[in-house]
Amino acid sequence: MFKLSLYVVLFFLFATASSIAAPVASPLELLVLGSGGPGATGRAGAGYIVLVDGQPRIEVDAGPGTFVRLGQAKLPLANLDIVLLTHLHIDHTGELPGLFKARAVAGDGPVNIRLFGPTGHRGEGDEATFPSTSHFIDLLFGPDGAYSYLHDFAAPVTINATDIDASATASKTPKVIYSEGGLNISAIAGHHGDAPAVIYRIDYHNQSITFSGDIDAKGIDNLRRIAQHTELLVFNCVVLDPPGSRPVLYTLHTPPKTIGVVAADSGAKKLLLSHLSPTIDQQQANVEASIRAHYKGPIVFAEDGMRLQP
Repeated sequence: MFKLSLYVVLFFLFATASSIAAPVASPLELLVLGSGGPGATGRAGAGYIVLVDGQPRIEVDAGPGTFVRLGQAKLPLANLDIVLLTHLHIDHTGELPGLFKARAVAGDGPVNIRLFGPTGHRGEGDEATFPSTSHFIDLLFGPDGAYSYLHDFAAPVTINATDIDASATASKTPKVIYSEGGLNISAIAGHHGDAPAVIYRIDYHNQSITFSGDIDAKGIDNLRRIAQHTELLVFNCVVLDPPGSRPVLYTLHTPPKTIGVVAADSGAKKLLLSHLSPTIDQQQANVEASIRAHYKGPIVFAEDGMRLQP
């Protein structure tokens, strides 16, 4: 009888300890694959995985180096089926071929990916020309694309690309681009010099993450609109307050003081600074102090491999 009672007690203790130790998946979780910018500075280029109920579902950008970081994270990829591109600069899209190949070999069945990105822009004068996202994907993976072999390399791969209006005349109201099973993704035009750009917000079970992408002053009002009361605002932070960085960079990026104003105005619960330049790394204390002049919530400087919840 004593032995039986002891076994019952031990079983109860083990079961209780197991239940306490078992992690409960947050509705949304963010994995930073790449926290750097275009330079070879030791950080991977911009890229994130959003986990939904603990499962990797959404890739946001895919900069150089994110393929390696994805492998280091040892995440299962069989459920990854949504890709969001903020714009088509190399430091945000350079690893797409590697990502899609990794996804193709991650499971046994067909791969169907919904991909979203900005419309194109035909430059005039000194402006660069950018293809639409659908044309960009066709150039890479279409029948005559550089990686056309991928469509049936390990499994049938279908990439459904949708172009989001990123023009100067685009709607100033966020548009829902995906809605299924309580997961909602909305988008609005951003602004990044002559590169068409998109701002994204992901909502699920009362949690939300908003991605500014690379953004300059002309895109700030739209960011405020879509980021209202977001739990986590991922803001690309490249330049110091003027005149601390080269003047041309302010036509492409947002300085810390303005980041603080936008984060406060939108009511963001937490601010993650990413796409960090060496200048920001060297002056983190000054950057944070400038943001704190307006924003009082938690501020986190991103690192490759960092995981955090909204």
